[in-house]
Amino acid sequence: MGDHSHGSPEDSGTVAKADDVAQDRFPDPGLPPHRPRLADRDPRAAKRHERQVALLFTISIIGTLFFFVAYFVLGHLGDMTFAELRVQNAALGLGTTFAMLGIGVGIVHWAKTLMPDHELVESRHEIRTEADRQDAVEIVDTIIEESGIKRRPLIRNTLIGAIALAPVPAIFMFRDLERSGKTAGEMVEQLRHTLWDTGVRLTRDPSGTPIKASDVQIGSVFHVIPEGLNEAENMLNEKAKAVVLLMRMDPQEMNISEGREDWNVDGIVAYSKICTHVGCPIALYEQHTHHLLCPCHQSTFDLANECKVVFGPAGHALPQLPITVDADGYLVAQSDFHEPVGPAYWERGQNS
Repeated sequence: MGDHSHGSPEDSGTVAKADDVAQDRFPDPGLPPHRPRLADRDPRAAKRHERQVALLFTISIIGTLFFFVAYFVLGHLGDMTFAELRVQNAALGLGTTFAMLGIGVGIVHWAKTLMPDHELVESRHEIRTEADRQDAVEIVDTIIEESGIKRRPLIRNTLIGAIALAPVPAIFMFRDLERSGKTAGEMVEQLRHTLWDTGVRLTRDPSGTPIKASDVQIGSVFHVIPEGLNEAENMLNEKAKAVVLLMRMDPQEMNISEGREDWNVDGIVAYSKICTHVGCPIALYEQHTHHLLCPCHQSTFDLANECKVVFGPAGHALPQLPITVDADGYLVAQSDFHEPVGPAYWERGQNS
């Protein structure tokens, strides 16, 4: 066999030659020549762009004011129909959108058309405390000067107005998290309890028609609300806590833990419809696997095992509503849920 030498590329000079060839064939073109924009050459174009930026900031101000009109004029929470609530939510969303969009697009348009766009190369230098402070001051002064905010009062004033008004809607939204003035403890207590109580009938959502045990067949699913919910004060808030899924299984396929033996009626069970992950409504039921699926993040609950989590990000099982039948054969609740419904919160485990 011949003797083959496997010397390194560095030894043979291959890399050096390849680099020389590459440098010859593909020279570094450097930075392209600076092309001044129309606003840099024409003062009238600069003034036009300035008015456009101011208009965008004004749109932001109008969007914030539109939010207030929708918030105060279109109605109040708790006193509105579904149609009115949809209109108000759409108006609030549009107002917030234009408030944020006007500021964002305005700043981008300002930077692209009016602020200097020349290329700048800065060499790295040794960091010195005093020199660093001096450089920081110079950088800030340069930014202020190049932005033109001092010599463009129209942009400056509309920007200040837009930024000053934009956060104000958030104050009202946070205030509405609890408008009754309740303490944190009272708010937690409110989350623990729903309209379900001893003897409250299970009714179809949204009609409010009572449900008899004989109406529920194996494999069927009913979306359920407590009787009287449609006439309750703050109906939407109460519904968000009280909605229930009612299903029927073969009792032989159910694994029932101690203490819950009488919480079902011949395999008819009721569980909270509110996912324990982030509170999405659960509406998908696979009869063959007995799985309930949340469409938001695919949390899956096993109905045969008291709706324990078998997949997904949900933190705990769905709360079960104890049910029985009254003298007329209608399904009724034995009590409220024995644990808080919905996602976990900071005091969920206390006195629940």
